[in-house]
Formats: sequence, C-alpha cells, structure tokens
Amino acid sequence: MSLNRSVPQPHPHHSLTANSLTISPNFVGLVRFLMQPFLESPESLSVDCEISQTLNKVWVRIAFDSTDKGKVFGRGGRNIQAIRTVIAAAAELAGQSVYLDIYGSTTPGREGMSFEEDQQERTPPPRSPERRGNAPSRPVVKPRTR
Repeated sequence: MSLNRSVPQPHPHHSLTANSLTISPNFVGLVRFLMQPFLESPESLSVDCEISQTLNKVWVRIAFDSTDKGKVFGRGGRNIQAIRTVIAAAAELAGQSVYLDIYGSTTPGREGMSFEEDQQERTPPPRSPERRGNAPSRPVVKPRTR
C-alpha cells in the first residue's frame, strides 16, 4: 500500500539497475547544489567535470574562495565527506566511480597542475626500515626518570 498516490509506482516486472541507466548524472549541478549553502559568495564556486566513458570514472574539480574553506570542510571534514558520499552514491547508480578534487588558494602553484604533474612533484613516503631475516622486532626501551 502506498500513502502517496501521486507518485507512480514502478511496474513489478521492471527493475531499475545500474545497467539500465545510460545517462550520467549532472555532477556539476549536484555539486553546485550541495556546495552553495556553505559559501559566503556562491558566485566564486568553480566546478569542472571530466567523464571517462571507457573507464566509467568521473573527476570533479572544484575551487572556491579560501575564506569559505572552514565552512565547506566542516568540523573534522564532515561537510566535505557528506558531499563526497552523495556524489559517490549518484555515480554508483550510473555504474561509475567519482573523484572529487578541491583546489584553493591555500596551495599556491598547484591550481593549474594536472593530477599526473601533482603526483610527480610530491615526494614518495618514507620507507620503513626493512627487517633482516626472521628476527622478531625489538621494542624500544626508554630510560625511566624520577
């Protein structure tokens, strides 16, 4: 039984699957809709979307005033994580995966870089010391002072 009869119910023999969706969601419109309430100047928001049909991947790049950074990210990054979750859900329905890149004036010199250039510029993470043989690791002993 449906309480809202104004919404047509799907036919029981038709199912909505990711394979039946051939249209990609409007990621630019969705990101704008989700981001604008956090911005003091919504006109400063810049959204770029790149879709790879062969890889079923979507890259969404956003930029906004650095003064709005705190509101957009939220405490502990909760706001931006919620935005990422919503666009990931929309992409999953279309059988795609989505990546959200955020550009801002807090990282000068990186705004115009491509993903590959940015990865090349970064230094690799430090490697942990390799263990020799099957010797168990030894705990670090610190001297006691009173």
